[in-house]
Amino acid sequence: MSGEEKMRAKKEQAVGKAKEMVGRVIGNDRLTAKGRAEQVKGSAREAKEKIKDTFKDTFKK
Repeated sequence: MSGEEKMRAKKEQAVGKAKEMVGRVIGNDRLTAKGRAEQVKGSAREAKEKIKDTFKDTFKK
């Protein structure tokens, strides 16, 4: 499951980056903000997974 969540986080970051770029190109501030928000969401999910992995490794030993 952790691998799936990591992939989901990367996907959210990539889609968010694309939305942000398209928003900037066409001058749509709302789309730009939506893209940034999606990137932040993906980054938060990735951080959560890293913390989970750290705890798993710590308690595994």
